[in-house]
Amino acid sequence: MHPFPTPRGTLTPNRPLSDLTWLRVGGPADWFFQPADAQDLAAFLAALDPAVPVFPIGVGSNLIVRDGGLRAVVIRLGKAFNSIEIQGDTVIAGAAALDAHVARKSAEAGLDLTFLRTIPGSIGGAVRMNAGCYGSYTADHLIEVRGVTRAGTLETLPAAALHLAYRQSTLPEGWVITEATFHAKSGDPAALDAKMSDQIAKRDASQPTKDRSAGSTFRNPAGYSSTGKADDRQDLKAWKVIDDAGMRGFRLGGAQMSPMHSNFLINTGGATSADLENLGEEVRKRVFQTSGIALEWEIMRVGEPAAK
Repeated sequence: MHPFPTPRGTLTPNRPLSDLTWLRVGGPADWFFQPADAQDLAAFLAALDPAVPVFPIGVGSNLIVRDGGLRAVVIRLGKAFNSIEIQGDTVIAGAAALDAHVARKSAEAGLDLTFLRTIPGSIGGAVRMNAGCYGSYTADHLIEVRGVTRAGTLETLPAAALHLAYRQSTLPEGWVITEATFHAKSGDPAALDAKMSDQIAKRDASQPTKDRSAGSTFRNPAGYSSTGKADDRQDLKAWKVIDDAGMRGFRLGGAQMSPMHSNFLINTGGATSADLENLGEEVRKRVFQTSGIALEWEIMRVGEPAAK
Protein backbone atom coordinates (compact mmCIF):
# COMPACT_ATOMS: atom_id res chain seq x y z
CA MET A 1 0.00 0.00 0.00
CA HIS A 2 1.16 3.53 -0.74
CA PRO A 3 0.61 6.34 1.76
CA PHE A 4 -1.37 8.35 -0.79
CA PRO A 5 -5.12 8.90 -1.25
CA THR A 6 -6.76 6.45 -3.64
CA PRO A 7 -8.08 8.33 -6.67
CA ARG A 8 -10.60 7.35 -9.33
CA GLY A 9 -7.88 7.93 -11.90
CA THR A 10 -4.64 5.96 -12.34
CA LEU A 11 -1.74 6.21 -9.89
CA THR A 12 1.43 4.39 -10.97
CA PRO A 13 4.67 4.01 -8.96
CA ASN A 14 8.14 4.38 -10.54
CA ARG A 15 6.79 5.32 -13.97
CA PRO A 16 9.54 5.94 -16.58
CA LEU A 17 9.11 9.37 -18.19
CA SER A 18 11.42 9.03 -21.19
CA ASP A 19 8.62 7.91 -23.53
CA LEU A 20 6.56 10.96 -22.54
CA THR A 21 9.12 13.57 -23.62
CA TRP A 22 9.93 14.58 -27.18
CA LEU A 23 13.63 14.11 -26.52
CA ARG A 24 12.95 10.53 -25.28
CA VAL A 25 15.21 10.78 -22.24
CA GLY A 26 14.80 10.83 -18.49
CA GLY A 27 14.39 8.69 -15.41
CA PRO A 28 11.21 7.66 -13.58
CA ALA A 29 8.72 9.60 -11.51
CA ASP A 30 8.24 8.29 -7.98
CA TRP A 31 4.52 8.44 -8.70
CA PHE A 32 2.58 9.17 -11.88
CA PHE A 33 -1.02 10.34 -11.58
CA GLN A 34 -3.61 10.52 -14.38
CA PRO A 35 -6.74 12.03 -12.82
CA ALA A 36 -10.20 10.99 -14.00
CA ASP A 37 -11.42 14.61 -14.01
CA ALA A 38 -10.92 17.95 -12.24
CA GLN A 39 -12.83 16.80 -9.14
CA ASP A 40 -10.64 13.69 -8.89
CA LEU A 41 -7.53 15.86 -9.15
CA ALA A 42 -8.84 18.26 -6.50
CA ALA A 43 -9.72 15.46 -4.07
CA PHE A 44 -6.33 13.80 -4.56
CA LEU A 45 -4.36 16.99 -3.94
CA ALA A 46 -6.51 17.92 -0.94
CA ALA A 47 -5.69 14.57 0.69
CA LEU A 48 -2.04 14.43 -0.37
CA ASP A 49 0.60 15.26 2.24
CA PRO A 50 1.53 18.94 1.61
CA ALA A 51 5.21 17.96 1.86
CA VAL A 52 4.98 15.80 -1.27
CA PRO A 53 5.91 17.85 -4.36
CA VAL A 54 3.77 17.67 -7.49
CA PHE A 55 4.84 18.36 -11.06
CA PRO A 56 2.34 18.74 -13.92
CA ILE A 57 3.57 17.47 -17.29
CA GLY A 58 2.03 18.14 -20.68
CA VAL A 59 3.16 16.37 -23.85
CA GLY A 60 6.83 16.79 -22.87
CA SER A 61 7.71 18.96 -25.85
CA ASN A 62 9.71 21.53 -23.90
CA LEU A 63 11.22 19.36 -21.21
CA ILE A 64 14.37 17.52 -20.15
CA VAL A 65 13.79 15.06 -17.31
CA ARG A 66 17.19 14.28 -15.80
CA ASP A 67 18.41 10.67 -15.80
CA GLY A 68 17.76 10.13 -12.07
CA GLY A 69 14.09 10.95 -12.45
CA LEU A 70 11.69 13.02 -10.36
CA ARG A 71 11.06 12.74 -6.63
CA ALA A 72 7.48 13.88 -6.99
CA VAL A 73 3.98 13.00 -8.03
CA VAL A 74 3.96 13.77 -11.74
CA ILE A 75 0.48 14.72 -12.94
CA ARG A 76 -0.54 14.22 -16.55
CA LEU A 77 -3.96 15.28 -17.73
CA GLY A 78 -5.74 13.05 -20.26
CA LYS A 79 -8.89 12.97 -22.37
CA ALA A 80 -11.09 14.47 -19.67
CA PHE A 81 -9.08 17.67 -20.06
CA ASN A 82 -8.78 18.05 -23.86
CA SER A 83 -12.14 19.60 -24.79
CA ILE A 84 -12.34 22.61 -27.11
CA GLU A 85 -15.47 24.78 -26.92
CA ILE A 86 -16.34 27.82 -29.03
CA GLN A 87 -18.57 30.52 -27.51
CA GLY A 88 -18.94 33.60 -29.67
CA ASP A 89 -15.48 35.14 -29.96
CA THR A 90 -14.02 33.06 -27.13
CA VAL A 91 -12.40 29.64 -27.15
CA ILE A 92 -12.39 27.49 -24.00
CA ALA A 93 -9.75 24.79 -24.19
CA GLY A 94 -8.79 22.05 -21.76
CA ALA A 95 -5.19 22.08 -20.58
CA ALA A 96 -4.49 18.78 -22.35
CA ALA A 97 -5.81 19.99 -25.72
CA LEU A 98 -3.01 20.21 -28.26
CA ASP A 99 -2.14 23.73 -29.41
CA ALA A 100 -2.44 22.68 -33.05
CA HIS A 101 -5.92 21.22 -32.50
CA VAL A 102 -7.09 24.41 -30.81
CA ALA A 103 -5.77 26.48 -33.72
CA ARG A 104 -7.51 24.28 -36.30
CA LYS A 105 -10.87 24.02 -34.52
CA SER A 106 -10.89 27.77 -33.89
CA ALA A 107 -10.12 28.46 -37.55
CA GLU A 108 -12.98 26.20 -38.65
CA ALA A 109 -15.25 28.40 -36.51
CA GLY A 110 -13.80 31.57 -38.04
CA LEU A 111 -11.65 32.54 -35.06
CA ASP A 112 -7.96 33.41 -35.37
CA LEU A 113 -5.70 31.57 -32.94
CA THR A 114 -3.46 30.53 -35.82
CA PHE A 115 -0.28 31.37 -33.88
CA LEU A 116 -0.84 28.17 -31.91
CA ARG A 117 -0.69 25.95 -35.00
CA THR A 118 3.07 25.40 -35.04
CA ILE A 119 3.64 25.37 -31.28
CA PRO A 120 4.46 21.77 -30.31
CA GLY A 121 2.63 21.35 -27.04
CA SER A 122 -0.63 21.50 -25.13
CA ILE A 123 -2.63 24.46 -23.83
CA GLY A 124 -1.46 24.07 -20.23
CA GLY A 125 2.14 24.42 -21.33
CA ALA A 126 1.30 27.29 -23.69
CA VAL A 127 -0.14 29.24 -20.76
CA ARG A 128 2.66 28.28 -18.39
CA MET A 129 5.36 29.42 -20.83
CA ASN A 130 3.39 32.19 -22.57
CA ALA A 131 4.08 30.38 -25.82
CA GLY A 132 4.18 32.46 -28.96
CA CYS A 133 4.93 32.42 -32.65
CA TYR A 134 4.92 34.83 -35.59
CA GLY A 135 4.63 37.86 -33.32
CA SER A 136 1.61 36.62 -31.31
CA TYR A 137 1.73 35.33 -27.77
CA THR A 138 -0.64 33.52 -25.45
CA ALA A 139 -0.75 36.71 -23.37
CA ASP A 140 -2.34 38.56 -26.31
CA HIS A 141 -5.40 36.29 -26.20
CA LEU A 142 -5.71 34.78 -22.71
CA ILE A 143 -8.73 35.88 -20.65
CA GLU A 144 -8.53 33.52 -17.68
CA VAL A 145 -7.39 30.09 -16.52
CA ARG A 146 -9.01 27.51 -14.31
CA GLY A 147 -7.09 25.05 -12.23
CA VAL A 148 -6.58 23.19 -8.99
CA THR A 149 -4.42 24.56 -6.19
CA ARG A 150 -1.87 22.45 -4.33
CA ALA A 151 -4.37 22.43 -1.43
CA GLY A 152 -6.99 20.88 -3.69
CA THR A 153 -9.36 23.77 -4.34
CA LEU A 154 -10.73 24.65 -7.77
CA GLU A 155 -9.93 28.25 -8.68
CA THR A 156 -10.15 30.70 -11.57
CA LEU A 157 -7.43 33.28 -12.20
CA PRO A 158 -7.60 36.25 -14.59
CA ALA A 159 -4.77 36.45 -17.12
CA ALA A 160 -3.31 39.48 -15.31
CA ALA A 161 -2.67 37.38 -12.20
CA LEU A 162 -0.21 35.23 -14.15
CA HIS A 163 2.09 38.18 -14.99
CA LEU A 164 2.79 36.70 -18.41
CA ALA A 165 6.12 37.77 -19.86
CA TYR A 166 8.50 36.46 -22.51
CA ARG A 167 8.39 32.66 -22.13
CA GLN A 168 7.32 32.81 -18.50
CA SER A 169 4.47 33.21 -16.02
CA THR A 170 4.03 33.31 -12.26
CA LEU A 171 1.53 30.55 -11.56
CA PRO A 172 1.11 29.83 -7.84
CA GLU A 173 3.33 27.01 -6.55
CA GLY A 174 1.71 23.61 -7.10
CA TRP A 175 -1.13 25.04 -9.21
CA VAL A 176 -2.33 22.68 -11.97
CA ILE A 177 -3.99 24.35 -14.97
CA THR A 178 -7.09 22.48 -16.15
CA GLU A 179 -8.64 24.91 -18.66
CA ALA A 180 -8.00 28.25 -20.36
CA THR A 181 -10.26 30.80 -22.03
CA PHE A 182 -9.03 32.84 -24.99
CA HIS A 183 -10.35 35.80 -26.96
CA ALA A 184 -9.88 35.57 -30.72
CA LYS A 185 -10.52 37.92 -33.64
CA SER A 186 -12.78 36.68 -36.39
CA GLY A 187 -11.49 35.65 -39.79
CA ASP A 188 -12.48 33.74 -42.90
CA PRO A 189 -12.01 30.00 -42.24
CA ALA A 190 -10.42 29.38 -45.66
CA ALA A 191 -7.99 32.28 -45.22
CA LEU A 192 -7.07 31.12 -41.72
CA ASP A 193 -6.47 27.59 -43.01
CA ALA A 194 -4.22 28.94 -45.77
CA LYS A 195 -2.33 31.04 -43.21
CA MET A 196 -1.68 27.96 -41.08
CA SER A 197 -0.54 25.93 -44.08
CA ASP A 198 1.96 28.69 -44.89
CA GLN A 199 3.22 28.66 -41.29
CA ILE A 200 3.71 24.88 -41.41
CA ALA A 201 5.67 25.14 -44.67
CA LYS A 202 7.93 27.87 -43.26
CA ARG A 203 8.55 25.88 -40.07
CA ASP A 204 9.37 22.66 -41.91
CA ALA A 205 11.77 24.53 -44.21
CA SER A 206 13.75 26.06 -41.35
CA GLN A 207 13.46 23.71 -38.35
CA PRO A 208 14.46 20.07 -37.79
CA THR A 209 10.87 18.87 -37.35
CA LYS A 210 11.77 15.28 -38.20
CA ASP A 211 14.41 15.05 -35.43
CA ARG A 212 13.98 14.42 -31.71
CA SER A 213 14.10 17.93 -30.32
CA ALA A 214 12.31 20.02 -27.70
CA GLY A 215 11.75 23.13 -29.80
CA SER A 216 13.86 26.21 -29.16
CA THR A 217 16.57 25.50 -26.60
CA PHE A 218 17.35 29.05 -25.46
CA ARG A 219 15.33 32.23 -25.20
CA ASN A 220 16.23 35.02 -27.56
CA PRO A 221 18.56 37.36 -25.65
CA ALA A 222 16.87 40.31 -23.95
CA GLY A 223 18.62 43.55 -23.17
CA TYR A 224 21.59 42.87 -25.41
CA SER A 225 22.57 43.94 -28.88
CA SER A 226 25.59 43.52 -31.08
CA THR A 227 26.12 47.29 -31.15
CA GLY A 228 25.04 48.10 -27.62
CA LYS A 229 22.14 50.21 -28.88
CA ALA A 230 18.75 49.65 -27.33
CA ASP A 231 16.81 50.01 -30.57
CA ASP A 232 18.06 46.79 -32.17
CA ARG A 233 17.82 44.48 -29.17
CA GLN A 234 14.72 42.79 -30.49
CA ASP A 235 16.59 41.68 -33.62
CA LEU A 236 19.14 39.55 -31.76
CA LYS A 237 18.34 35.85 -32.04
CA ALA A 238 19.71 32.97 -30.01
CA TRP A 239 20.59 30.98 -33.15
CA LYS A 240 22.77 33.86 -34.37
CA VAL A 241 24.92 34.10 -31.23
CA ILE A 242 25.20 30.28 -31.19
CA ASP A 243 26.41 30.38 -34.79
CA ASP A 244 28.86 33.16 -33.95
CA ALA A 245 30.27 30.93 -31.19
CA GLY A 246 30.87 28.15 -33.73
CA MET A 247 28.40 25.76 -32.10
CA ARG A 248 26.09 24.92 -35.00
CA GLY A 249 26.21 21.14 -35.44
CA PHE A 250 28.36 20.68 -32.31
CA ARG A 251 28.05 17.21 -30.71
CA LEU A 252 28.40 15.78 -27.23
CA GLY A 253 27.65 12.09 -26.87
CA GLY A 254 24.31 11.47 -28.56
CA ALA A 255 23.34 15.16 -28.34
CA GLN A 256 23.81 17.73 -31.10
CA MET A 257 22.97 21.34 -31.86
CA SER A 258 21.04 20.91 -35.08
CA PRO A 259 22.95 21.74 -38.28
CA MET A 260 19.60 22.93 -39.70
CA HIS A 261 18.75 25.35 -36.88
CA SER A 262 21.42 25.93 -34.26
CA ASN A 263 18.96 26.78 -31.45
CA PHE A 264 17.51 23.26 -31.60
CA LEU A 265 19.04 20.64 -29.33
CA ILE A 266 18.49 17.17 -30.77
CA ASN A 267 18.86 13.58 -29.65
CA THR A 268 20.63 11.87 -32.54
CA GLY A 269 20.01 8.50 -30.89
CA GLY A 270 21.18 7.16 -27.56
CA ALA A 271 21.63 10.54 -25.89
CA THR A 272 21.21 10.74 -22.12
CA SER A 273 19.64 13.69 -20.35
CA ALA A 274 23.13 14.53 -19.12
CA ASP A 275 24.44 14.64 -22.73
CA LEU A 276 21.72 17.08 -23.71
CA GLU A 277 22.01 19.33 -20.68
CA ASN A 278 25.82 19.31 -20.74
CA LEU A 279 25.81 20.27 -24.43
CA GLY A 280 23.43 23.11 -23.68
CA GLU A 281 25.69 24.33 -20.88
CA GLU A 282 28.73 24.14 -23.19
CA VAL A 283 26.84 26.27 -25.71
CA ARG A 284 26.03 28.80 -22.99
CA LYS A 285 29.71 28.91 -21.98
CA ARG A 286 30.99 29.38 -25.53
CA VAL A 287 28.41 32.06 -26.31
CA PHE A 288 29.34 33.96 -23.16
CA GLN A 289 33.04 33.70 -24.06
CA THR A 290 32.51 35.00 -27.59
CA SER A 291 29.79 37.63 -27.11
CA GLY A 292 29.37 38.27 -23.39
CA ILE A 293 25.73 37.17 -23.64
CA ALA A 294 24.35 34.79 -21.00
CA LEU A 295 21.79 32.66 -22.81
CA GLU A 296 18.81 31.51 -20.75
CA TRP A 297 17.31 28.06 -21.15
CA GLU A 298 13.86 27.92 -22.72
CA ILE A 299 13.65 24.16 -22.23
CA MET A 300 12.60 23.26 -18.68
CA ARG A 301 15.03 20.90 -16.94
CA VAL A 302 13.74 18.98 -13.93
CA GLY A 303 14.63 16.05 -11.68
CA GLU A 304 17.89 14.65 -10.41
CA PRO A 305 21.01 13.45 -12.23
CA ALA A 306 21.73 9.73 -12.37
CA ALA A 307 23.29 8.28 -9.25
CA LYS A 308 27.05 7.85 -9.61
